[in-house]
Amino acid sequence: MYFFKKYKERMIVIVIAIILLVVIGYTSVERVNLTGPERVIGNILSPIGKVTMSAKNKVTGLFAFVGDIFSAMEENELLKDEITRLEIEIRDLENVIGRSDFLKNEQNLINSTENNLIKAKIIGKEPGNWYDNFTIDKGSKDGISKGDTIVQGVEIENQVYVEALIGRVLDVGDNWAKVVSIIDEWNSVSFKIIRTQDGGVISGSVDSSLEGYLFDYSADVISGDQLYTSGLGGVYLSDIYIGEVNEVITSQEELSKRITVKPAINFKKLYNVFVIVK
Repeated sequence: MYFFKKYKERMIVIVIAIILLVVIGYTSVERVNLTGPERVIGNILSPIGKVTMSAKNKVTGLFAFVGDIFSAMEENELLKDEITRLEIEIRDLENVIGRSDFLKNEQNLINSTENNLIKAKIIGKEPGNWYDNFTIDKGSKDGISKGDTIVQGVEIENQVYVEALIGRVLDVGDNWAKVVSIIDEWNSVSFKIIRTQDGGVISGSVDSSLEGYLFDYSADVISGDQLYTSGLGGVYLSDIYIGEVNEVITSQEELSKRITVKPAINFKKLYNVFVIVK
């Protein structure tokens, strides 16, 4: 009795160890049939395992789905960036195509003119559809002076390029100049008909068209006649192309012969211009 009391705790540990070794040896042997308790435990744990596996698969699928969404979003952003880049390229190409005639005329004028030209870019204009008053990016530092003539290159015949009149410099700063065009209603231009050398004066109107009259009531003028600056008054240089006669209006009562003119310049589309410096 004394022995068990003295070594009680050690005996308990030894007994437990022996039991565990027996259980481990027994369960490690291959068996075809399960014991009753094992079946009960298996029946209980099997549905739980199925639920756990199903939940695991769903969670794994959810993470894969979320990953696919983020991948798709990233690809979508890349595609948007690519579409934006292509749209910019298309706009640039359309801009070049839309200005191709203008650029061709500009280069041919540079190659053929005898005038001293300074190329300038339009950087501002007054409200409205027409370029009747605008600002360019060249000024006195570039050699531009008040009163200088503003032109653009046009093709009047096959491979014949001339300066077409836009207007004149009204005010000038160091690196800018304000321009008033010939369609401004307060602007007047002395002209001559190139075919007959008959002269007159045209000016702008409220609807940005050109109208004028001839000095001589009996002057020979017909629709399609080409008009050039005459240089009278010294406001504009002479022999700058203005446009063509559109309509001739004769008034016998007033003994006057008036004309409407189609300008050579499209005053709704101006990009770069040339300044003829004196």
